[in-house]
Amino acid sequence: MKKTLIAACAITMSTLTACGGSSSAGDDSNDDTITMGFAQVGAESGWRTANTKSIQEEAKAAGVDLKFSDAQQKQENQIKAIRSYIQQKVDVIAFSPVVETGWDTVLLEAKRAGIPVILTDRAVDSDDDSLYETFLGSDFVLEGEKAGQWLVDNVADADVDGDGAVNVVELQGTTGAAPAIDRKTGFESVIFAEDSISVVASQTGDFTRDGGKKVMESFLKSEKGIDVVYAHNDDMGLGAIEAIEAAGLTPGEDVKIITVDAVKDGMAALAEGKINFIVECNPLLGPQLMDLAKKVLAGEDVPKRVVTEESTFTQEEAVEALPDRQY
Repeated sequence: MKKTLIAACAITMSTLTACGGSSSAGDDSNDDTITMGFAQVGAESGWRTANTKSIQEEAKAAGVDLKFSDAQQKQENQIKAIRSYIQQKVDVIAFSPVVETGWDTVLLEAKRAGIPVILTDRAVDSDDDSLYETFLGSDFVLEGEKAGQWLVDNVADADVDGDGAVNVVELQGTTGAAPAIDRKTGFESVIFAEDSISVVASQTGDFTRDGGKKVMESFLKSEKGIDVVYAHNDDMGLGAIEAIEAAGLTPGEDVKIITVDAVKDGMAALAEGKINFIVECNPLLGPQLMDLAKKVLAGEDVPKRVVTEESTFTQEEAVEALPDRQY
């Protein structure tokens, strides 16, 4: 009996050493696996769906253990998710902020826990940029500028009724969100130089197709002589198309439409002539995000701002690009 107990103890000690010893091969393997907590805005648009898919697929391909949460466009849900990731002691946290402000407290908690944070798609408004490692995403101001420049360059065509005034209605993104703020700022900074162009109404459609439709229905009732719709994303623009058609008007002709994103549904509408111009916002951030996470955790220097490369599309360019469009 004594010999049996000694043997059992020896086996037990050997097992404990293999599972918990710092020099074990199994433990080294675990250390090599990156665990990322990702807090997504929601699933409000085709762009967001493509963005989520890119991150999930690339995490799997890169061998990253991804813990994913959907905030359903509520900041409190994202903060709760981030705190959960801190408690779980993930290696890195990435998130796309619902709005710009109100993040300092939770990001400071992550910093004190020694967990680096990467911002994706949207920025935060904070005086302390040490709370995050880097921001990966589009230049939303530039996107707005591109939209405004197309309108300035095509102002004669946009003056549908020929009265010398181009009346624009704006479908804004979620109030307080970086893309909504910046796309508005960029657009207005360019059209300001053209006296004939005026934004006569501006309201949030929350980046959703249904929101865009409802706001456009309201605009058509309250505003006379609408020449142009500037939508902060394709989905709201597609909703506006539904409202315009229901009112007996022809989108793309009776009312010109400018949108941002260039997802497949938007590009199809552009190819059909229902949208007139689209500024691209690339959602496929997965590869860049995984690469940045690995560099940050390896102690490498990364730029504080990483801008994605993007283009613009006319009707002819949309027809050419659609067959190979990934999103």
